[in-house]
Amino acid sequence: MKPGIHPDYHPVVFRDSSTGDAFLTRSTATSERTIEWSDGDTYPLVVVDISSWSHPFWTGNQRIVDSAGQVEKFHRRYGRREKGGAR
Repeated sequence: MKPGIHPDYHPVVFRDSSTGDAFLTRSTATSERTIEWSDGDTYPLVVVDISSWSHPFWTGNQRIVDSAGQVEKFHRRYGRREKGGAR
């Protein structure tokens, strides 16, 4: 690796703002805020809006898309295509 061209890669704590869950990982992200982790060390704290603890896909709370309803809505708005008509 070339020296001096790569960002600093260090331990960082990410915390989900909606659930309060946190995890320690390594990242190039920086923050002025810090947190004391369970190992007794202090790490930069990055607060995120969504993580796997609050994302609808991972929590099972995702919306079901009604594709049939969308097709009917399209037909009501633009009409149905006539069979055998000019293309």
